[in-house]
Amino acid sequence: MALAIAVVLMIGFGADYFVDGMDGGGNSSSSQTGAAKTLETLPIKGRAPKTGYSREEYGPRWADVDRNGCDTRNDILDRDLTDKAYKHGTCVVLSGTLDDPYTGTAINFVRGQDTSTAVQIDHVVALSDSWQKGAQQLSEGERREFANDPYNLLAVDGPANQKKSDGDAATWLPANKAYRCDYVARQIGVKDKYSLWVTQAEHDAMAGVLASCPDQEVPKG
Repeated sequence: MALAIAVVLMIGFGADYFVDGMDGGGNSSSSQTGAAKTLETLPIKGRAPKTGYSREEYGPRWADVDRNGCDTRNDILDRDLTDKAYKHGTCVVLSGTLDDPYTGTAINFVRGQDTSTAVQIDHVVALSDSWQKGAQQLSEGERREFANDPYNLLAVDGPANQKKSDGDAATWLPANKAYRCDYVARQIGVKDKYSLWVTQAEHDAMAGVLASCPDQEVPKG
């Protein structure tokens, strides 16, 4: 009897409905977060002109977009550093230790005019890069969200961040090779989230990195 009911239901709803973890196209829903697969969904286009780009197009620097009383820089330092000390009664991070993903080294952070730049907050997908690959079409509010989105931000080694500048995966990858799969997967996730495109060279560089980690997933966020 149970078998007969199952057959009737399968006819009524379609067999794919009853295959656990499968979407209507026969693809595993869990694989939708695969970085390599998501990369193939990103449009490939040429880099648009940088005309009109300025930092101000993305709103105030390190705004308190989540209204928790802390600017975005201190939110990310608080998230990414360990052994932290704070300015009394505030969320301002005075010191801490960063396990830097870009270099694979530990960095002692001390807030100060001559020391704060040792740890910088990197836009994983650089603002200028995003401007030339679709962000010009985003609203002012969406660009402000992009610039302050923790999903697109990492506390990293200052000199490494300066060397990266506004490069994409075709022109810069972390010196720490063990982090490259995670790095590229996050860039893919950000571009997917904000409907940005990649250049052919960027696509190929990302695919080359992911070839060494075919099971790499796009980070959740």
